[in-house]
Amino acid sequence: MHHARPRLLCLLAIAVAAPLLQAQSYPQRPVRFIVPFAPGGTSDIVGRLMGTALGDELGQTFVIDNRAGAGATIGTAIVARAPADGYTLLVSHSGMAINETLYAKLPYRALVDFAPISLVGVAPSAVVVNNALPVKNMVDLVTLARKDPGKLTYGSAGIGSVGHLSVALLEYVAGVQFSHVPYKGGAPSVLATMTGEVNFSIPTLPSATPQVKAGKLRMIAVTTAKRSSVVPDVPTVMESGVPKYVYEVWHALFAPANTPKPILDRLSQATRKVMEGAELRAQLRAQGIEPSPSSPAQLERLLRDDIAIWAATIKAAGIPIN
Repeated sequence: MHHARPRLLCLLAIAVAAPLLQAQSYPQRPVRFIVPFAPGGTSDIVGRLMGTALGDELGQTFVIDNRAGAGATIGTAIVARAPADGYTLLVSHSGMAINETLYAKLPYRALVDFAPISLVGVAPSAVVVNNALPVKNMVDLVTLARKDPGKLTYGSAGIGSVGHLSVALLEYVAGVQFSHVPYKGGAPSVLATMTGEVNFSIPTLPSATPQVKAGKLRMIAVTTAKRSSVVPDVPTVMESGVPKYVYEVWHALFAPANTPKPILDRLSQATRKVMEGAELRAQLRAQGIEPSPSSPAQLERLLRDDIAIWAATIKAAGIPIN
């Protein structure tokens, strides 16, 4: 019987050491980065930038695999069902939190089926108004909306889009009401704001900045918690009169749930390290993304908080559930 004890201890030592050895040798083959969006969009660019940087850091190829469709749920579900070995990862954004409420039936649960790796960065949107609208700041906009609920119109890329939900959140937080005019994309909604077809919109910062610089629109606020380095003179919505409002499109990396912790730690540490590089930071900022690497725990908290906020916002706004 006394011979069995050393053998058992030896087996236990091997069991403890195995994941660590696995992490130290990881990755031994190409890693697949699933991007649940079409090529050319911001998420795709984020995936390619991070894939190149992590590939250089970890000595393996990171292969971008675009699996677009159904509001990013198709590609996301592929990662949820993939082996938890660190060789299939997800490049996601804040739509992951929104979809938990927006879709009545999802083939996965964001907080159950995924292991957070790291936040990559946050992208602000901008509140832009038609030049003829007598509004200089957020207090003016909210005051005008309260005088005549539903009179002020805003454009977006459609129901459930970034531009729609960012205004729905403003309505929810400020207790006001606007009239929604959906378009077939973000660019047409910005054009409609310029021509006066709608009074205002909240597009992504990169899509709004050129029109503002050309004097065709007026930018009154950015939606992030902190001012953007792209337009440092423009105040945040919180600074300019709506204290509880923050709207950020975040981009982040996830693995399937149950991926060994040493592999997650290796990926998280590698992400933080590559994001210290000036070139990568400049490339992300060129896409309107403020680099913001995080710990897995910080990303999990962000996802959990966002799911709760969007559940309340979507229900309060009466946005149709798919």
